[in-house]
Amino acid sequence: MRIRDRALAGCGAGGAEAKPSLKGKVLAKTADVPVGGGTLVEDLKIVVTQPTQGVYKAFSSVCTHKGCVVSTPENNVITCACHGSEFAADSGKATKGPATGGLAAYQVKVEGDGIVVA
Repeated sequence: MRIRDRALAGCGAGGAEAKPSLKGKVLAKTADVPVGGGTLVEDLKIVVTQPTQGVYKAFSSVCTHKGCVVSTPENNVITCACHGSEFAADSGKATKGPATGGLAAYQVKVEGDGIVVA
């Protein structure tokens, strides 16, 4: 095997676990996500928010600063308890440091009384 071939072989998925798709997964019930607040889905590391009546958003609950899990949103603010970073509940955008990057967003939709990953 040539060196180039060995380097390319190292780029394969050997040993890496593929994450299962979350598409269609129910994250929360609409009744459990208050307007201006949200809920944490701890096992999936996702935070679901309702910034305005009937509008639901979902983001990674892992802070982009040091990887701590954020707190349950209040007053349309998602706060990291570790270092005080704040994120907008409608966009996941970092609004107060030390975090500078926003939270990764998930596309969601309402099906019946559930909030599901689109």
